[in-house]
Amino acid sequence: MSSYSAPLHEIRFTLHDVLGVEATFRQLGYEDAGRETVDAILEEGARFCESVLAPLNQVGDRHGVGYDADTGSVTTAPGFKEAYAQFTEGGWGGLTAPAEYGGMGMPHALGLSMEEMINSANLAWGNFPLLSHGAQNALLHHGEQWQREVFLTRLVSGEWTGTMCLTEPHCGTDLGLLRTRAEPRADGTYAVTGTKIFITAGEHDLAPNIVHLVLARLPDAPAGSKGISLFIVPKFKVARDGSVGERNALRCGSVEHKMGIHASATCVMNFDGAEGYLVGQPHRGLAAMFTMMNSARIGVGMQGLGLSERALQNALRYARERLQSRSLSGAKFPDKPADPIIVQPDVRRMLLTCKALVEGGRALAYHAGLQFDLAAHGASEQARKDADDLLGFLTPIVKGCLTEWGVECTYHALQCFGGHGYIAEHGMEQLARDARITTLYEGTTGIQALDLMGRKTMQLQGAGLKVFLGMVQRFCEQHAGNAALAEFTGPLAAKAQEWQALTMAIAGRAARDPEEIGAAAYDYLFYSGYVALAYWWARIVAAADASSQPESFKAAKRETARFFYARLLPRTLLHKAAIDSGPGPLLALAAEHFD
Repeated sequence: MSSYSAPLHEIRFTLHDVLGVEATFRQLGYEDAGRETVDAILEEGARFCESVLAPLNQVGDRHGVGYDADTGSVTTAPGFKEAYAQFTEGGWGGLTAPAEYGGMGMPHALGLSMEEMINSANLAWGNFPLLSHGAQNALLHHGEQWQREVFLTRLVSGEWTGTMCLTEPHCGTDLGLLRTRAEPRADGTYAVTGTKIFITAGEHDLAPNIVHLVLARLPDAPAGSKGISLFIVPKFKVARDGSVGERNALRCGSVEHKMGIHASATCVMNFDGAEGYLVGQPHRGLAAMFTMMNSARIGVGMQGLGLSERALQNALRYARERLQSRSLSGAKFPDKPADPIIVQPDVRRMLLTCKALVEGGRALAYHAGLQFDLAAHGASEQARKDADDLLGFLTPIVKGCLTEWGVECTYHALQCFGGHGYIAEHGMEQLARDARITTLYEGTTGIQALDLMGRKTMQLQGAGLKVFLGMVQRFCEQHAGNAALAEFTGPLAAKAQEWQALTMAIAGRAARDPEEIGAAAYDYLFYSGYVALAYWWARIVAAADASSQPESFKAAKRETARFFYARLLPRTLLHKAAIDSGPGPLLALAAEHFD
């Protein structure tokens, strides 16, 4: 069985030393988020994840969820319901929610650190509160006051859970094709009818009511995505005064049998004239849903990070314990019958790849989370706009790269175990299976790439990229005379210039041939991700050097940064070459000639 220990030292270093969140939180008005409080929350969160959630990870994978076809009810794995009760008792579901709705009012950057630990401990369990958090955001920003008072407060407390119901059997990402309809009723409610698939936590026994946020069309809706509205459709009917009534006209039609996350209830939901309430303006539901989806996309990126962290921990432990052969340059542990495999260069390649992607990815993700707070509470309109632009730009990078790196890291970690990694006993194969879904739900990697290239870069004229490049430039100028950082700042500045030139070149070609955008998108996503990590590794080294951390810690950061710059940053060369090749190699082969 794989084990998990919350990396509190690394999390605190990222928050306090690299990002300097204490001062930022104070400037943003989070008076209760001082260092002592933040550290206490992290410690308590770590205890919950290590002692309550982690032991249930393999239990959930083995048992999965139970489904009763006669009633449409879903039973979660043993221990899940009790763990959720402890989660709600601790107030964790409302960690970042406003105090006026029963939350703790803590910053989102702190919330992401808790999400990381939950995902490392038990990804399948973590899917249940993940969607509730997204529903909170949608209602907070788009719901009417009575909807916030009735529904949001119960989502914050954890008394109820939430879902997002988008996908239908005939349409996935192209929501303009959805057919679910909503008929207005005389009492101001709507009758929602249709089928939604792949609904995470659509039915379960953790909470007495489930708040479904459903995309549907009104009778007068225009065609396409501009005709979509958003509705609250609870499992049990809820009146405007908050009183709960009879069972609504909806049920779980089946649960999916999946490659991984067996203990996460992935449901087909059938709505048969179910009573619902309109959220926001008619035909404007997609904007509200994107508020929820963008939050969930960052959350899924944290799933990739969490799985990578757990995989690395177990691979590192095994590599230190497993004795096999000798180092090519001579025995490193002559008192043992063989050397531990951590002395082998190829094992180190895999471990260092995971370490570089995990620690750099943590800084990237936490910084993205900080943009939620800056966009909401920044001191000036320009500061709030810059944060919002940067968050929009970073969201597909965090979601796309951290999940794909999660697949890579769980693969490397399993490989370190050799044949033992392929059997269930050590738990590594579960991490690899669970990681695979993260690149698919909440928008596949290809969708993230198109969002970054098409919307965030081309349509919005690279507003977020300009903010990020400004950060890189200021950092390099600040450390221009720092000889100890020159090995990082020099290549980083060059890559930043290349990034800007590459973006402009794509835009120029796309003006002549729109296929350039789709052809470049995937490679542009990962090119951007590796350059972003180059920036964060330079900052990590600078932060470590300036900290009171032990010399061994500082040396480890510097050597990992050197590994990243030498072994991983050159991946940008491949991605750039692919981008420069244009759409021709992708589109020249006629569809009928693929067979």
